[in-house]
Amino acid sequence: MVDWSLLVFALVCAAAMTWVVRQIALRNRLLDIPVDRSAHRTPTPVGGGVAIVIPFYLMAGYYFGQGLIPPNEFIALLSGIAVAAVGLADDVTQLSIRWRLPVQFAAAIWAVWWLGDVSVIPIIGWNLAFPPLLYILTVLALVWLLNLYNFMDGIDGLASTEASFVTLMTCLIVLNSSDQVVTLLSALLCAATIGFLLWNWPPARIFLGDTGSSFLGYCLGLLALFSMQHGSMNLWAWLLLLGFFVVDATYTLIQRIRDGRRWYVGHDTHAYQHAAKRFKSHRKVTLGILLINLLWLAPLAWLANLFPPLGLLITVVGLAPLVFLVKYFGAGRPHSIDIESA
Repeated sequence: MVDWSLLVFALVCAAAMTWVVRQIALRNRLLDIPVDRSAHRTPTPVGGGVAIVIPFYLMAGYYFGQGLIPPNEFIALLSGIAVAAVGLADDVTQLSIRWRLPVQFAAAIWAVWWLGDVSVIPIIGWNLAFPPLLYILTVLALVWLLNLYNFMDGIDGLASTEASFVTLMTCLIVLNSSDQVVTLLSALLCAATIGFLLWNWPPARIFLGDTGSSFLGYCLGLLALFSMQHGSMNLWAWLLLLGFFVVDATYTLIQRIRDGRRWYVGHDTHAYQHAAKRFKSHRKVTLGILLINLLWLAPLAWLANLFPPLGLLITVVGLAPLVFLVKYFGAGRPHSIDIESA
């Protein structure tokens, strides 16, 4: 059972730590300085993800000590510290991608190794159950998800709101199952992220930075693996919960590659970035995506989890309109000069 007092503690701790991290960042000039492609116009403290990472691992360690998290899953979960650490180093020193990627792949390989079995993927009456391929796809998916999440952290409150939504929905979906681990960890991550969101809601007073965005994406990936291994959720439910982020980031990446642009450099061509400029509001876009999540993607994710054989079909139905939506808002279309950030 979820201990609500511990969740409140995690939320308050994250909110308080965000204030502390903000003060440290201001004193040490650890700021995100606006450039041509930036969505903000005022230098803003960065690295706020630390305030999510620390409470999350403190409480996860407590749950592990209580015997509520199996040793192999807790060890796999610890790989997120490496992801957060390299993200923090990037926030401070602007690490090249050739330094970040090896650490990210090492963390993903470590997690998959300790988890052992990788769940088969049901595809309309057929199961993808070839272990070597599944292991490779799982590692690639973890690395892609953490980078995808980093790409989508470009306007105030969006990435932290998305994480809050996904973890809350995960809690609700698995609540009546026997999946205690995913219930506890998703509730904990939700509480810590909401604590940070109090400071990150538009207009943001601090940013997640690579520390937080990479960690959140990676952690959501681990929760997906845990739930799939436990049988409480399937791949299709996760793809739908993360639907807007998956579609916007993937469509934009493909479009930039097709146009011969360097996909690994900073840019402002995601659909949500175009929308923020069109509506001149981060809050409207963040709330709009949250409404899509709540009214469209969440019900479909529940259905896909309830009827696994129809999961692929439900996922296609759920994501197809989002493809047209991000195309309408110009995903991948140049808006300003790309600036090297890798």
